[in-house]
Amino acid sequence: MKTGLTKGDSYRFSYRIPDNKTVPHIYPEAEEFSDFPEIFATGFLVALMEWTCVQALEPYLEDHEGSLGIHIDMSHEAATPPGFDVEVNVTLLELAGRILRWQVTAHDGVDIIGKGTHKRAIIDRRRFNERTAAKADAALQAP
Repeated sequence: MKTGLTKGDSYRFSYRIPDNKTVPHIYPEAEEFSDFPEIFATGFLVALMEWTCVQALEPYLEDHEGSLGIHIDMSHEAATPPGFDVEVNVTLLELAGRILRWQVTAHDGVDIIGKGTHKRAIIDRRRFNERTAAKADAALQAP
């Protein structure tokens, strides 16, 4: 990882919620979700928070590095209909070796819709892909 990222650094990202990021679309094959309200789904909120952290980290990663989410502790506090712009703010709380912990907050222009913390691990993409491929191969060879 390149130098320069420090505790307290923050980043902001805004995203307009489309119709296909609502609860009925989280798992289209899950009939149980089809009757849920057309509001921004918690699963998509989690992914938006992760995406913001990924963007914040990108300038500090070496070409062979990436990051993976390893923990999220967040609340989804208010419903957001499609068409709203959600702004996610992240602040680096801790950098411990390859592990980064972020404060995450999302606001839809009316309410704070989610907040919490998120941890990401810096990985070497090649090594990670090799381990994942070995796992897949082992699973194919299992009886």
